[in-house]
Amino acid sequence: MTQRKIIHVDCDCFYAAIEMRDDPSLAQKPLAVGGSADRRGVIATCNYEARAYGVRSAMSSRHALKLCPDLTIVKPRMDAYKEASKEIQTIFRDYTDLIEPLSLDEAYLDVSECSHFGGSATRIAQDIRRRVSNQLHITVSAGVAPNKFLAKIASDWKKPNGLFVITPDQVEDFVSQLQVSKLHGVGKVTADKLARLGIEDCLQLREWNKLALVREFGSFGERLWSLARGIDDRAVQNDSRRQSISVENTYDVDLPDLSSCLAKLPELMDTLAGRIARIDSSYRAGKPFVKVKFHDFTQTTLEQAGAGRDLESYQQLLTQAFNRGGKPVRLLGIGVRLLDLSGGNEQLELFSR
Repeated sequence: MTQRKIIHVDCDCFYAAIEMRDDPSLAQKPLAVGGSADRRGVIATCNYEARAYGVRSAMSSRHALKLCPDLTIVKPRMDAYKEASKEIQTIFRDYTDLIEPLSLDEAYLDVSECSHFGGSATRIAQDIRRRVSNQLHITVSAGVAPNKFLAKIASDWKKPNGLFVITPDQVEDFVSQLQVSKLHGVGKVTADKLARLGIEDCLQLREWNKLALVREFGSFGERLWSLARGIDDRAVQNDSRRQSISVENTYDVDLPDLSSCLAKLPELMDTLAGRIARIDSSYRAGKPFVKVKFHDFTQTTLEQAGAGRDLESYQQLLTQAFNRGGKPVRLLGIGVRLLDLSGGNEQLELFSR
């Protein structure tokens, strides 16, 4: 099998970068893109000056202004971001047709068969970064690696405006020193559980066999075993349209009753809001759904057309789903189905609440 060459390209604070490009007076000032504070708005993204104050995506605009009173919040201009994204995609297509967009500002490219620069993925990534900078006057970071998991980690390694390469013969050493919190799919709950088991990096994770990890983490244990060895066989998918967007958490201690499940909803909703904020404008968030996995691994999913995506609506859905089993819960998930607008101009309601 041919060794894959994967590039992960990630624009640096994309929406904010476009705003600073189009209005230079905003540059070097704390800037966020999102909804207004007096209408319960949410931050979609912010520049690095704002991040220095602790401002981050999915945070309420009101809270962001408390952290950074000088923060300028501008309304999102989805048409401008979408246009810039199309320009970047056009650049990508000069190198490969195997492109998997994750959002307007992020994509995987499989350049295994690309003949540019003698097939050097590193030089292809350098050229993409140069062309985006010259044409769009924004910066992108890129990671080059033999698979998607490592390419995504690499693109974050020298952000902003950086390039990091992990060659096949560097995978072993690089992954062994990698903190488990960096692994794809490892959230705070799983990272805390790994830490309690004395596992903080992948070298320690490799000491556990697959069966032991499956006992501790269910089916995700197999994935952990593979990632600890730098293995990720997922192909770059260039033809898939997203059906939904969701977030879920497996809890170390089973949630004993409905009220303890309901108490976890606000945190899940904050994370979901951040993910919704990053999808592009060819989608619109549709009906909400909840997923409940009980302690005996039975599970149920419930969705409702016409329901809102506010806390009360998710509380009602979760109550109905919990009552189907009425047992302690090990996993909770919430999400929304996505409506594919295929080029429509509807903006995400999240920004304008």
